Amino acid sequence: MTTSSFLEKEELKIIKDLNFNICLQCGKCTASCPLFQRTGLNPRTLMRKTLYFVFPLKTYPPLSLSEIDDVWDCTTCNNCVIRCPRDAKPVETILALRTILVERGNVPSTIREALESIYKLGNPFGISNFKRADWARDLNIKKASSEGKIDLLYFTGCITSYDSRAQNIARSMATALKISEIDFSILAEDESCCGNEVHSLGERGLFEILMEKNIELFQRYAVNKIITTCPHCFNALRNMYRLEDIEVQHHTQFLADLIDKNAIAFSKNIEKRIAFHDPCYLAKHNNIFEEPRRILENVPGAILLELEHSRRNSLCCGCGGGRMWYESPGEVSRPSEDRIKETMDAGAEILAVACPFCLSELEDAVKRMGCEDKLQVMDVAEIMCEAIAGSRI
Repeated sequence: MTTSSFLEKEELKIIKDLNFNICLQCGKCTASCPLFQRTGLNPRTLMRKTLYFVFPLKTYPPLSLSEIDDVWDCTTCNNCVIRCPRDAKPVETILALRTILVERGNVPSTIREALESIYKLGNPFGISNFKRADWARDLNIKKASSEGKIDLLYFTGCITSYDSRAQNIARSMATALKISEIDFSILAEDESCCGNEVHSLGERGLFEILMEKNIELFQRYAVNKIITTCPHCFNALRNMYRLEDIEVQHHTQFLADLIDKNAIAFSKNIEKRIAFHDPCYLAKHNNIFEEPRRILENVPGAILLELEHSRRNSLCCGCGGGRMWYESPGEVSRPSEDRIKETMDAGAEILAVACPFCLSELEDAVKRMGCEDKLQVMDVAEIMCEAIAGSRI
């Protein structure tokens, strides 16, 4: 094996400030990882190998690139961080190792294509940015470029803008806002990817470019408040962007606030048993649990069920961390199938989500498992809109 097959000492700068050296090797990170039993991903082993890379032992071989290929399996669900008794943050070590692989060009082809598309077109789907607002073509929604200054911005996000199924989340959200007489605008073709998954994939330089571009737009239009339908966008804008005077809310927070203010008028009962799936980037990364449930509890006729694994103990759908564009070789089942089985066992008729990633992955799982006639997957905004508008969008 050539020297280039091993990590080099100059790459220490990427991981030298991480907390891997306080790892106890207790294995709680691996035990809680949704991909451990499905792929070769083992956070505990990666922590040990990284430690020995930084503090080498004569009896321990150098760390090779092939030994860290499993980092692409990570969903960045944050289970390992939550379970770690020493706050070692295994996911940060995984992201640092991804960064090294990105800098070396050792990236799976599907991930490389998505990153290149985001760099060239501002989205991972290879579609022109001029089509970014096609979902809103008949809704008469204000565009920031026509307004000059805007108070409330609806940051739509890539998946919700381009994916034909997820577009209905955006249409439902926009319809609910318009019925409630909320004044808002969208960036339309000016909007670019938030960069959350770019950051999760280790492409730090591209993330900085996207962040700076979006911040410049927020400043240009004097935005005061931003709402997102995607927890990944919410996480990036709230926690990684440098937004000092702009409030960022997930759409479930915004809708829950409207309910608390009695600003929502329902016109239809939704006579269904509904279970809520906590998205990782809403619950495990940002500790938001109550708002989605408060919305569903207020939908007339709905019966809210609590799943066995919920809140910070929720099951990961398996689609985060760039896995929308990557499937691990040899993976025989996906975490989403466990979630659907749990939902069916609970007797739910609708699995409510609050994330377009979860919507896509869990709906695919329903189809794979052949239970479309027994269980629907819907975003909270879609359920809310149907209860407000009186019919499904």
